[in-house]
Amino acid sequence: MSDIYTGIDLGTDSIKIVVSEKVNDKYYVLASVSSPSSGIENGLIVDTKAAVTSVKNAFREINDLLGIKITKVVACIPPTNCKMDIVLGSVHVLDYNEITGVDVSNVLLDAIKGQDFSHEELVTAMPIHFTIDEHHNIRDPKGMKGSVLETRVVISTTNKESLYRILEVLKLSGIETVDIAYSSVGDYYAIKNRKYDELVGAIINIGETSTNVSIFNKGIQIKNSVLPVGSIHVDKDLTYVFKSKLEDSRKIKENFSLALASYADQNDTWEFSIGKEEPKEVNQVGVSKVVEARVREILKLAKNEIKNLTNREIRYIIITGGLSELAGFGNLVEQEFGFVAKVCNIQTMGIRHNKFSSCYGIIKYFDDKLSLRGKQYRMISQEDVDTMLSIDSSITNDNMISKVFGHFFEH
Repeated sequence: MSDIYTGIDLGTDSIKIVVSEKVNDKYYVLASVSSPSSGIENGLIVDTKAAVTSVKNAFREINDLLGIKITKVVACIPPTNCKMDIVLGSVHVLDYNEITGVDVSNVLLDAIKGQDFSHEELVTAMPIHFTIDEHHNIRDPKGMKGSVLETRVVISTTNKESLYRILEVLKLSGIETVDIAYSSVGDYYAIKNRKYDELVGAIINIGETSTNVSIFNKGIQIKNSVLPVGSIHVDKDLTYVFKSKLEDSRKIKENFSLALASYADQNDTWEFSIGKEEPKEVNQVGVSKVVEARVREILKLAKNEIKNLTNREIRYIIITGGLSELAGFGNLVEQEFGFVAKVCNIQTMGIRHNKFSSCYGIIKYFDDKLSLRGKQYRMISQEDVDTMLSIDSSITNDNMISKVFGHFFEH
């Protein structure tokens, strides 16, 4: 049976969905879509009906690509106002001869069960390390021997109402949410490697209306902040300076501008219309100067926010989000941060665009979570897998929350 997972990211500008298959520890994208969204602002649901329509449209598109109906997802949620704490868990090993995924689930549950979630909802519980008797700093204790298993866990919580609105939209769209995680966790897992798992670093995701700044220590998110500026502010700047329509400004930004004006061509022009007036031309240098000014501001604000969040030495900085796809963006990042920072570069075929980093990475997070607990979960039946293969041989409320997390602690 193939391990096929679906991740979804409900963004202000678009709904992103990625369906990926894991084969021999590698992930292959079977289908992906980026569909216009409505009723969503900063990842929060502001119009349920409009949001449901947007989600249904996105799934109609992904289903058409696959030839089957996707009904289960891992969902990204915004890290706005997230809270984090460290808790401890300890259990006696059920079978002294060998620690299993059941013991791992038990010790994580022990760490969580004494916490007060009356005002906030649990989102993630990420173990820092495990201890077996007197043996410390163990990443994965399964298969090892011992009598007492202990762990230190970073738990994160979020506002109940905003989370339930997201789950409600997915449910009304006919989608079952099997797990959730912050979009920032997805961003980390999109670029995760052994080197980053040992360091302190930051991830900056420049979204449509806001920029998220996250601090990770040895692969675990420990701090987060949201800045109220994003890609749309570049569009608004272009609209103000050149009197263009907002939709024209977006096209100019995405298809014509450069992140560094010094790389632009004075003789290269873009033409657009303003009502019944004669078409207007803008040159690439002028446009790029406006874009560069705003992008520099966003990067400087993010840089200052990293300093506000932690005094620890930052060993890496990764910038992602759709705006990071601008030509010359990497050179601008180097000017502002030095060589410690780089632009996210997803090489997986089918999603070679940074707007997919969150919903692609959350799939890898979910699979890693299952592996640590020694569990398996099928989002797609074998019958559906066979259907895809037959279509194209080249394709190789509290009740809500309990359903999302319940299967991880079943014995």
